[in-house]
Amino acid sequence: MSKDILFEIGLEEIPARFIRAAMEQLKDRTAKWLEASRISHQGVSAYATPRRLAVLVKDAAERQEDVSEEVKGPSRKIALDASGEWSKAALGFARSQGASPEQFTFKELAGVEYIYVTKSSTGIETASLLSEGLSGIVSAMTFPKNMRWGAYDFKFVRPIRWMVALFAQEIIDLTITGVKAGNVSRGHRFLGEEAVIEEPAAYVEAMRSQHVLVDVKEREELILSGIHKLAEEKGWKIAIKEDLLEEVLFLVETPTVLFGTFDPAFLNIPQEVLITSMREHQRYFPVFGEDGKLLPFFVTVRNGNAVSLDVIAKGNEKVLRARLSDAKFFYEEDQKLQINDALAKLENIVYHEELGSVGDKVRRIRAIADRLAVKLELSSEAAAEVSRTADICKFDLVTQMVGEFPELQGTMGEDYARKAGEAEQVSKAVFEHYQPRFAGDAVPSTQAGLVVSLADKIDTIIGCFSIGIIPTGSQDPYALRRQAAGIVQIVLEHQLSLSLEEIFAAALEVHESSRTEKHFTPELRITLYEFFGLRVKRLLADNNVRYDVVDAALAAGFDDIVDVVSRSLALMNAVTDVADFKITMDSLTRVSNLAAKAPEGAVIDPALLKEEAEQKLYATWQNIHEPYRTALASRHAAEALQILSGLEAAVTGFFDSVMVMAEDEAVRSNRLALLAGIHTDSRLFADFGKLVW
Repeated sequence: MSKDILFEIGLEEIPARFIRAAMEQLKDRTAKWLEASRISHQGVSAYATPRRLAVLVKDAAERQEDVSEEVKGPSRKIALDASGEWSKAALGFARSQGASPEQFTFKELAGVEYIYVTKSSTGIETASLLSEGLSGIVSAMTFPKNMRWGAYDFKFVRPIRWMVALFAQEIIDLTITGVKAGNVSRGHRFLGEEAVIEEPAAYVEAMRSQHVLVDVKEREELILSGIHKLAEEKGWKIAIKEDLLEEVLFLVETPTVLFGTFDPAFLNIPQEVLITSMREHQRYFPVFGEDGKLLPFFVTVRNGNAVSLDVIAKGNEKVLRARLSDAKFFYEEDQKLQINDALAKLENIVYHEELGSVGDKVRRIRAIADRLAVKLELSSEAAAEVSRTADICKFDLVTQMVGEFPELQGTMGEDYARKAGEAEQVSKAVFEHYQPRFAGDAVPSTQAGLVVSLADKIDTIIGCFSIGIIPTGSQDPYALRRQAAGIVQIVLEHQLSLSLEEIFAAALEVHESSRTEKHFTPELRITLYEFFGLRVKRLLADNNVRYDVVDAALAAGFDDIVDVVSRSLALMNAVTDVADFKITMDSLTRVSNLAAKAPEGAVIDPALLKEEAEQKLYATWQNIHEPYRTALASRHAAEALQILSGLEAAVTGFFDSVMVMAEDEAVRSNRLALLAGIHTDSRLFADFGKLVW
């Protein structure tokens, strides 16, 4: 026999950003408790709204499963003493298993006899376990922020106001912080009333009758269908940002989509400002026309039904007008601020107590960017744009608009720079130097933007690493992994002829010359390479390159990011043709293994190559040597690998007919030197021995 279990925790409104994780945690902990308690069931469903977290267990067994297991103890030799009596070890084993020696049996395992005892446990009724089990689940839950209330030491995300705990129609005896579980839940705060839950299976419909949609997926589909219907009716494009949808989803219990309007005069403000104000302050979805331009409308989701939507819309319009008026004021006031005055204010903003002010950071960015511009051989005009962009890239941090909406840094800088008369490429680069801001974001398109972006990111990384701020585990408060990934992405997408060493050297030189406190050790470069190596690995893994292929390619070096990615992709392509390519790789791996025995500094003497097979190998290698290295230098990895594969027949013939370890030392050394030369070339592409077949 089986029964359903319902457990609902009623709370004061939970922060929207906490709810999904809390719902999944409650579901996961419940499932694990059922498993640990040997209570079979047909699945756990989770529900959540701003005021509740709930789980419904389908067809939970009325009793625990019985268990019978055989436990192995000491060997016969240890279990019996010289007189044939049970030893202390055997008696201790019996006590630990709750058994008596009379229950022992002997069984042979791998030629040795051991004592065994069979442990049996009869399952007890599920009803008697639920109170303690559910209480333990609640107590074990964790949240980003907890609260305590009343005189209780118990901590939870928000104060518990009611609980529903049912095993079929039976109320589970459970009390937490003075709240006793029952079968009465609470409906929508304004539209609903208390609801008696007759049985767990009736939960969803009982709450629906009280204007609460507890099914998260159902609420989401209702919101999306309402938005899409409105867009179709009005001919609008409504931007649905995933994080905003997620937040709105957990702000409402009964969602109703509606729209409002605002004064078109506000459209004179950059649309990014309006969109940010609507999204961040009011949780509104912006509306666009077919041309992609913002329209003077907004879409929002009401926590309630469709009654008096016109009144609700007017109320939202009134609030939004105040918000947009503030944004308009900030925007107009910011334009009165001269860029040079803004830059002077950066001197008073602490970037980090050990790394100086934001003004200090800007000067480092300028110095690093100028060095990188030289490395990239930019024209004098482009180099001047780089310098100017670096000088003003952070000026908008002191504006009122960025103070209100930090996510608009760069966006406002571009707009204000353009209005202040800065060159178009410089204005655009002020925005672009923050790119890529996140995984999947675009990289800078201008030369000034990409160079200053590299300089800004490597300055942050070098600065933090030099004072011991290095990401560990999940801790990365300065987003250094994202900064490094951004550098890798920029170099790769623009195919820059810029090595990691050149980027590191530019930044280290600037830091060492501009900071009085020295924190630069020889190990710092090693740590930086390891850190960036992990970013390259992650990039390749995201492109479905096998781990062994990644390891093989990185073993040949990854200072040139474009090169290592090219080699990895070419190698991944090649290993798909396992039969033919494996023969080639096996031959090169054999070359590498023997090459390790070559005397240090051994030089090939063609006159000592007596056998036809070794002469052929030498000639083949000489023919491919220059084309192979030229292809690698040109980052034509697929071509280089194809050329290198041309050695396979000659290598196979060599090993089939030539004794490498000849008795004549000169001949032996010469043959090993030949293999060492081939190994040196192949090792420039990858360590083929790391491939797994």
